Parts: sequence; C-alpha cells; structure tokens
Amino acid sequence: MRLHLVRHPPVHLADGVCDRVCYGSSDVPAAFDASLLARLCDALPRGVPLFSSPLKRCADLAAALAPLQDCAAPIHDVRLAEMHFGDWEMRAWNDIPRSEVDAWTADLIRYRPGGGENVLEVAWRVRAFRDEVIQLDASDVIVICHAGTMRLLLAGEYGAGLEDTALRASQHAHQIGHGEVIVLECKSNAS
Repeated sequence: MRLHLVRHPPVHLADGVCDRVCYGSSDVPAAFDASLLARLCDALPRGVPLFSSPLKRCADLAAALAPLQDCAAPIHDVRLAEMHFGDWEMRAWNDIPRSEVDAWTADLIRYRPGGGENVLEVAWRVRAFRDEVIQLDASDVIVICHAGTMRLLLAGEYGAGLEDTALRASQHAHQIGHGEVIVLECKSNAS
C-alpha cells in the first residue's frame, strides 16, 4: 500500500509568525489557495480513501481536496493529530524556559513537553493508525496530517520497535515543507 502523506498548509496566526510559536495540537487554521489545490490534484491519486487529522489546518484542506480528487468525504482520525504540547501550546518558543527545552532534549521520547504528550505516546497512536489503515483493500490512501505524524510514519517503516521509531523520528529537525507530498510504500509486516 502507498500512503500519500500530505503536510498541511502554513497556519494562520494573528501575528503571522507561525514558525516561532509552538502550536502543536492547537486548532489553528491554515491558509491555502487554488494553486496548492491544483498542485496536490496533480500529485495525488483519484478516488482513493482520504484520511485527515481532525485539526482545522488539515481538515479544511481535506474537505477542499476530496471532491476535486473524486474521494469520499474525508475520514477524520484523532490519531493523526500533532503532538499535544500541554502548557507550551501557543507560546513563543523563545518564551519556553531553556531548562524545559533541555529536559526534553535529554529524554526525547519520554519527556512531556509542557506536561502534554510524549513522543512515545504519539508514536503509539500513529502506529495504531498505520496498522489499521494497512488492512484496507486499497493500493493507495491519502493522509493529510502534520510533520510530526509524517516523521513517525516514515520512521516506522524501518521495522524498528516503537521506542526506536520514536527516537528516529525525533532526533533530527524535519525538512518537510507545508503542502509537501511524500509517498510511503508500506510493508505489511512492519513491526
């Protein structure tokens, strides 16, 4: 099965500085236009199952894309949501105490940033989604989600255990652009 992973468009925040704010699982809208939709229509298969994070920045894109690609209504799956950063949500990264960021860096997969989720918990729910969707009778599936979710799905295909998957996904800064499509060929026997 091929998962066509689509990262949501850039979010729209009042001050316009989305890259300097930890918005994680906050339900912030995204800005996209006809050119992004046209590019995605050219890159994605038609008439296939379409899954989306329920967060507005993904759900709105999925709702606009589904009829253009002759897909059924998007299936919103909470397991695709971005990591919840607890008290860090909607705070400027520069306003988060350095000691808290250092504590996360020291324990990338178990530390709970802002008291929210840890990466291992996110890896568990993303893996559960992947294991369920791989059972569909479909050769292609579109998944509109977040960079963190995409990184975990990609890392999971190495066949490593859940802890190794979480660590692999969280060790390096991502290079996944907004609106980017990555095609993941899923193995049915990934662990």
